[in-house]
Amino acid sequence: MCEGAVPKLGTTIHITALDGIINVNSLFTLAVFIGLAWNPHDQNNSLATDTNCFAKPKVAEDLVAFHVYSFSCFLFSSLIALCLKQAIRLAKSAHHFPTIYSLDLAQINKNALRVGYLVSAAGSVCGSVFLMLALINVVQIKLGILGCGSKHTYGAVIPLVIFVPLGLLINVCTVFYAFTR
Repeated sequence: MCEGAVPKLGTTIHITALDGIINVNSLFTLAVFIGLAWNPHDQNNSLATDTNCFAKPKVAEDLVAFHVYSFSCFLFSSLIALCLKQAIRLAKSAHHFPTIYSLDLAQINKNALRVGYLVSAAGSVCGSVFLMLALINVVQIKLGILGCGSKHTYGAVIPLVIFVPLGLLINVCTVFYAFTR
């Protein structure tokens, strides 16, 4: 086996992990498209009763920008993951290793695979952060701006800014652990 190569039977695990990244990114991309289809300027969509609590046009502009940034990051991450899957498949066919059902018997450079995972994970993390920021803007448009102190606004935003970064921290730690193994 080559120095720095992934063990032959390890590529099935890698393909499954890449499929997971692609599937999650696809779900988030769908959420972004649904968010972009919504018209934030429709005043009938706001549940705020005080006109001082209505979100300004800048919040709606940020909402659209964050959706586009999120989409870009998820698309980037998915494309990197797809490239890694293709590289694994090409390595398998280039070495003429047989495929026995779902057992991929390929050898690819472990360092290249690690960097690819890291870049793909970074794209997913950035996309998640931008999606969270877009959702905060949705909450401000629907329930009133954060500065008004509505318990409903804070009740929606506080769990979002706690659980999303916590999930991302766990994701980053897992990727870092996999990166060092």
